[in-house]
Amino acid sequence: MQTRSLGRTEIQITPLILGTWQAGKRWWVGIEDEESIRTIRAAVEAGMTTIDTAEVYGEGHSERIVAAAVGDLRDRCVYATKVFANHLRYKDVIAACERSLRNLNTDYIDLYQIHWPAGSFGSEIVPIEETMQAMVELQAAGKIRAIGVSNFSRAQLAEAMQYGRIESVQPPYSLFWRWAEAELIPFCIEHEITVLAYSPLAQGLLTGRFGPGHQFEPEDNRSKNQLFQGETYARALEAIELMKPIATSLGTTVGNLALAWLLHQPQTCAIVGARHPEQVRENIKAADLPLDRSILAMLDEISQPVIATLDPENPVMWKW
Repeated sequence: MQTRSLGRTEIQITPLILGTWQAGKRWWVGIEDEESIRTIRAAVEAGMTTIDTAEVYGEGHSERIVAAAVGDLRDRCVYATKVFANHLRYKDVIAACERSLRNLNTDYIDLYQIHWPAGSFGSEIVPIEETMQAMVELQAAGKIRAIGVSNFSRAQLAEAMQYGRIESVQPPYSLFWRWAEAELIPFCIEHEITVLAYSPLAQGLLTGRFGPGHQFEPEDNRSKNQLFQGETYARALEAIELMKPIATSLGTTVGNLALAWLLHQPQTCAIVGARHPEQVRENIKAADLPLDRSILAMLDEISQPVIATLDPENPVMWKW
């Protein structure tokens, strides 16, 4: 898979990045460690060598599964992990990074990200200057190679940039969830910041495998996802039906059509999760799927009725 530069760095990342939230097990149902290990290994062997995880995914469990899966292939991989909103004091960032280094069984983290802004989920309000001081010092010490943020608004990203170079931002972004396009992505284009889109398949909705009336287990995080609720879900299913003939004409799947649309957006890579090796091998085909302007415009038009149903005051995908 052809790689891209991360921000202004020399770090080369794949346009499709393996997301490993599910490997942490918490907030997911039916996840088995051995299958997660097989899936991560299959991704790297297929060329998807950039892996995204976080300390909060199962309290380090996802990070440990990544190490178990591809620790012997570390020199081929780019590791991205995150420090959570409750660890943003200077000393807590340092300690969290050390834990992640141990969990990942590595001497360095390629991309270390602030997972959520301070104050999220009732966490302590910590000045971004204090958090960034720790991040910059970790970078100077060689513990991390690049700094990123996740779930930051344009204003929050701009403030963080006052205290150190940010190479990436990780927002929820898909054909059906487009908040990032208003202010965040134009800022990223101006400052050469890579967009790492998470939930690019709208947590599986854009694969087309869910039907009317589908219900998730209460402990599954998708039961709280706005896109799976009421009129929004109904309009999404209608949009997916309109996407199916386009996918068929291109010899691809609805899911890969949605991923390819995202990869055609400016400076954008897609973090895509997978439960099984077969999903990885299918998803990876999206990186080579060309879409002309007419198809991109058609997909944009198809998505608009879904977007029109969303709460304009709630940019968080889940109603927790």
